[in-house]
Amino acid sequence: MTSLGTAEAAPGEIDTGRLIVGETRDGGEFGLPVAVINGADDGKTLYIQAASDGDELNGIGVIQRAVPKIDPAELAGEILVVGIVNYHGFQIAEHRNPIDDTKMNRTYPGDSDGTSSERIAHATFEAAQTADLILDLHQGSTSRMVNEVRVRCGTRHRLHEECLTLAKVFGCGYVLDQKGPGGQLARVGPDEGIPTIDPELGGCVGWDEESIALGVQGIFNVLQYYGFLDGDVSQEKQTRANGFDQYGAPAGGLVRFEKDLGERVSRGETVFTVRTVFGTIKADVSADSTGVFWRSRRLPQVATGEYVCSVATGIDSY
Repeated sequence: MTSLGTAEAAPGEIDTGRLIVGETRDGGEFGLPVAVINGADDGKTLYIQAASDGDELNGIGVIQRAVPKIDPAELAGEILVVGIVNYHGFQIAEHRNPIDDTKMNRTYPGDSDGTSSERIAHATFEAAQTADLILDLHQGSTSRMVNEVRVRCGTRHRLHEECLTLAKVFGCGYVLDQKGPGGQLARVGPDEGIPTIDPELGGCVGWDEESIALGVQGIFNVLQYYGFLDGDVSQEKQTRANGFDQYGAPAGGLVRFEKDLGERVSRGETVFTVRTVFGTIKADVSADSTGVFWRSRRLPQVATGEYVCSVATGIDSY
């Protein structure tokens, strides 16, 4: 029998339930939606979670579409799923946990006696620690971004190559290979000896079906490559970056981008202009380095100094 919260599944079964992580302001318990898929045969354990940022819904869409397609009778091993991590943020479509005004993916491994976010991180990490592989599904918040996978352990980490392989198997086509901030699940998991990646499935308001479909395929790529399911995975070359140049608006007005997401940018080439309501150019911003147009704001209006876009740098293929 495999369990996560109130979900329990015998070999060849699937069950859903709740992982109790605290109480709301009316004194009632609340729990995160969880699922357990227990394969008919023995094998590895995969842990998947989504929406540690409450407005990042593509990961939930991936879980909603992937879980019904997984037949436990054909599965070797176990899959543990937490469908929504940032319970409070999800309820009001906010990025941070509003109970303690915290970005939850900075609180791992958590604290059972800590803040709201630390308690949730502790409970979910207890489940993640039992796994052989971890997928922490994200998106680029509500901005526009390429579909990518982030390897956050750092290039000198003992599990770097294993995390990089996992990213390539997931197969978004783009990889950010850069050590992440402390408290990220994709940082803490490798420290515990578990290959962990952070798929950033595009960026949108609501969810995007193209990014979700790519995430579903990524999960099945992982399940097949690591022996949970039968099948072969064709690994294609990925575009890898190791950092970003971020650009702000040198003047207020309306932004017009000269590059599309995923497009190559040469040093000195115009990335965007800022124009008046009547189309007059107030500022022409060129690239500091050669790279890939990776992420941009969604709305065109900007104030002086406001974030506009990011160009990924240190580009190679692997």
